[in-house]
Amino acid sequence: MKILVVDDHALFRAGVVQALHANDPSAEIVECGLIDTALERVEAGLQVDLMVLDLHMPGYTGLSALQRARASCPEIPVLVLSGQDDPGTIQHCIDMGACGFLPKAAPAEALQQALKLVLSGGVFLPASCLSIASAGTPNGRDAADRWSRLGVHLTERQREVLLALIQGKPNKVIARDLGISDGTVKTHIAHIFDALGLTNRTQAVYAVARAGLSIHDLAAGPQDKREALAR
Repeated sequence: MKILVVDDHALFRAGVVQALHANDPSAEIVECGLIDTALERVEAGLQVDLMVLDLHMPGYTGLSALQRARASCPEIPVLVLSGQDDPGTIQHCIDMGACGFLPKAAPAEALQQALKLVLSGGVFLPASCLSIASAGTPNGRDAADRWSRLGVHLTERQREVLLALIQGKPNKVIARDLGISDGTVKTHIAHIFDALGLTNRTQAVYAVARAGLSIHDLAAGPQDKREALAR
């Protein structure tokens, strides 16, 4: 496993690297202090399984560093680290394709939990965020009921599109991977949102996280999903 850590604060970056090695001593960690340097290395052929990205990088404002990372290498999942952990920022990061968000004030074991979940195909959200019932986001029994009907409402192709959507892949990448047109991807997404009572990708990610499902659970057949929900 190879992980790219991008953070301009050397001391904090060293702490992240230490936590990563504690989680997996065999992991190969690549460090970069600038997002531009990190992306140049990726464009030059560096292959990594995950990018751990500080949200606020020199030369970038707001969420522009994450936006640049997702646009330049959409195939690489990104776990965001940030000292700013308000629900609005977290939702925007997920909406832009991040596979997880971890506040910098979180304990070291939280990073290990986030890594385990993200690398297994899940989406990590802080507990404080999951306790907030955002407007229009399914929660409680209603969310569980929607996911239990997933196999009934979605075709195999729509399920493939949903998996890619949860992973943060842009429509063009989904279309390329599945060998379909951008327009067909948009049509599938519209049907998915309608079937699950959602309006956007962020709600889909939050619904998956609230339901305790991972990408592997969603990739299973209807019977497997019912058994996963029953556990």
